[in-house]
Amino acid sequence: MCPLVFSVSNQKGGVGKTTTTVNVATALAALEKKVLIIDLDPQGNATVSLGRQRVSGGPNSYTVLTGRHTVADSIQQTDIPYLSLLPAGPELLGLDMELADVEKPQFFLKKAIESIDFDYVFIDCPPAVGLLTMNALVASNRVIIPVQCEYLALEGVADLMKTIERVKRNFNPDLMIQGIVMTMFDGRSNLSKSVVNDVRSFFKELVFETVIPRNVRIPEAPSHGKPVMLYDFRSVGAQNYIRLAGEILKREKEK
Repeated sequence: MCPLVFSVSNQKGGVGKTTTTVNVATALAALEKKVLIIDLDPQGNATVSLGRQRVSGGPNSYTVLTGRHTVADSIQQTDIPYLSLLPAGPELLGLDMELADVEKPQFFLKKAIESIDFDYVFIDCPPAVGLLTMNALVASNRVIIPVQCEYLALEGVADLMKTIERVKRNFNPDLMIQGIVMTMFDGRSNLSKSVVNDVRSFFKELVFETVIPRNVRIPEAPSHGKPVMLYDFRSVGAQNYIRLAGEILKREKEK
């Protein structure tokens, strides 16, 4: 059985892509589901957030995309049962130019993960719509879009929606938007409340009910190489990511 593959994407940086990837994946692993995180961001934040380091020279996501290693040879078991990681490599930064003249380079990741034995795969995408993000979207069944609760929240989302539609039309007709998750919500701020209302008004049922708050434990956790659910399970940030994972599963059952 093929895994259900999620891309976590937004071409705007600093919106909570990595945090969402790592913590939703951890919540599903806690349910004893076999979960793989693929770190496609050259910065390697998902890799570091799980207590690992970017691996220069491989095996890593770069060497998998360029055919030098297989996924099976490159994944690492994390400290979390049922959760594995395909770490990032700094060489990802130059991949667009390196594969510019290669035939159908957007299918490389899809081919690499076709036969892997996992229930779920989460791809942490870079903050750009380039070849790495295209590989993620072509390989995915679903897209989760984190959107920060700030004035420029929708900046880039419209372009990402167009990219998703282009990928559906040309490469991956089964691709669907699983939902938009509002992140870094400040309940004391009228701006945060206004942004959430505006996004819900525009995107309707695409927006998850669960909102991820600003919570000091969330940005602290990666410095300890842990998801927030392991760093402080009782924190409001951890509890809301558990709710988000439940909402994602519920939406999948309703499809």
